[in-house]
Amino acid sequence: MSTPAKTGEPKRQRLTKGGRKTRDRIIEAAAELMFHRGAGGTSIPDIQAAAGVSASQIYHYFGDKQGLVLAVIDHQTDTQLAQQRPLLDNLDSIEALREWCDRAGSRQDARGCEGGCEIGSLASELADGDQSARTRLVSAFDRWEGPIRSGLARMQARGELSERADTAALATALLAAIQGGMLLSQVRRSSTAYRQAVSAVIDHIESLLVR
Repeated sequence: MSTPAKTGEPKRQRLTKGGRKTRDRIIEAAAELMFHRGAGGTSIPDIQAAAGVSASQIYHYFGDKQGLVLAVIDHQTDTQLAQQRPLLDNLDSIEALREWCDRAGSRQDARGCEGGCEIGSLASELADGDQSARTRLVSAFDRWEGPIRSGLARMQARGELSERADTAALATALLAAIQGGMLLSQVRRSSTAYRQAVSAVIDHIESLLVR
């Protein structure tokens, strides 16, 4: 009896400079298509055409479509976190939290609130039907939530934030407000819901400051 082929990303391989460029081009093309069409609505031929590669190259670098989806999750996470720095690494004041969230709202406004969050969109589509993707998305959101938690912890360590404040819970609440607010903003084509949601959480955090 033959053993079924394993799905998902192939083992990491040493790539030439050209190989890395080709792999990156495939991921970037797939990420763009999946953001607009969803992972389910993006086919391997679609990605081939967008990236200018053959199907064999896609299977060589990623094993199968699931492996490519996992790589796209990593790419979108890396890209979004990089875009939010250095603000993301300095979320240790109310002003910094407001500026960080306001800039995200401005990015939504700039594209007419279409598309929502790159990571959140993948999560909505994949979390219930793909365990490997769900696990990867948990890691993605943990990476996003971590700097919020760290910033609040620094505020608390400096004696600015009340000792009774649960910094982990507050970080989760703010990330949840960001995600839920972006979803409502995407549906309503207005960043108002996003701005109201994040402001409510930040106002609560501000109420916990030591006066």
